[in-house]
Amino acid sequence: MILHGRRSSPAAALLRIRHRPRPVTAERCEMCAEPVRPDHSHVVNLDTRALMCSCRPCYLLFGDQDAELRYRAVPERYLRFDDLILDQRTWDELQIPVGLAFIFRNSRLGRAIAFYPGPAGATESELPLDTWDTLVAANPELAALHADVEALLIRRSDRPGASTCHLVPIDACYELVGRLRTLWRGFDGGRQAHDAIDAFFARVGERSTGVDLVGPS
Repeated sequence: MILHGRRSSPAAALLRIRHRPRPVTAERCEMCAEPVRPDHSHVVNLDTRALMCSCRPCYLLFGDQDAELRYRAVPERYLRFDDLILDQRTWDELQIPVGLAFIFRNSRLGRAIAFYPGPAGATESELPLDTWDTLVAANPELAALHADVEALLIRRSDRPGASTCHLVPIDACYELVGRLRTLWRGFDGGRQAHDAIDAFFARVGERSTGVDLVGPS
């Protein structure tokens, strides 16, 4: 190999290749293409329901939850509802066959949607139109849930005091769904999936602020 009149050894050529700049692989804002940190924020495309990585300046452009925009910033608040009125009858009316689900309001469809895990991955279920309204009527604070970008994350148990309910960012729910998709085994998920659920709820609990549900007046 001869470069500019000088013979170059294969080893020298390999060294040059080794020290070439590597392509940038960091995540970028899907709005402006600026690099974003690993703990970056997200916005939701309301038409496709897709999550989009966002830098902070672009995220702040879509923070108004009442604005008529195609995109909406995912809030960062975590709330814990310790006194949610959710007995077996109400749970049955939600038509969710397992004890773990997240529910959010889809503004484009004008109704509540539930997702729950299973052997085939996350299953989507449109709740009966009056069921969500009945749940909110019994627990008025749930009306604070922002459509499309926040979800009511419920883990129900027949053991007294073991059920939990949180208001969380929608991207946290999709994170859980993605994690369970890789771990789920058999009909009930298996030990790894249940350990991942326990760890996820522990993190959510640490970040959550308690809210008293006083019921309708």
